[in-house]
Amino acid sequence: MTDTESRQVSAEPPYVPSHLPRPTAWVGMVLFAGVMLFLLGGFEAMQGFVALLRDDYYFVTSDGLMVSMDFVAWGWTHLILGVLALGAGVGVLLGQMWARVIGIAVAGLSALTNIAFLPAYPVWCTIVIALDVLSIYALAMHGREVRY
Repeated sequence: MTDTESRQVSAEPPYVPSHLPRPTAWVGMVLFAGVMLFLLGGFEAMQGFVALLRDDYYFVTSDGLMVSMDFVAWGWTHLILGVLALGAGVGVLLGQMWARVIGIAVAGLSALTNIAFLPAYPVWCTIVIALDVLSIYALAMHGREVRY
């Protein structure tokens, strides 16, 4: 005989108070959106620093962009969006409602900014836009489940 005992595995789900709805598997998607916002904030900040420090890196000059601004203005725009996205990502991971609202707004602005910046850096901007849209969907449809 061994010293280990077989344990009974309960088929019942863990207790959740009746006034709270049971979280679904979408909680993972919302946490993914929080992590993506955090990463997108880093990506936006990197893009902003590149635009500020090395404007010859991009495929076109600032005149070839959809909105003709110099790369310093684009750099600050990306940098500010990046910092906001970093903060919203941390807030979403903590289950804060304000972070969901700011996260949706920042992801929307990020998508629009990257559409306008698309001629300068097409592959990177396309990836960022796709991640923005996925984050908006997760936060808008299933974001409240993280609180529970």
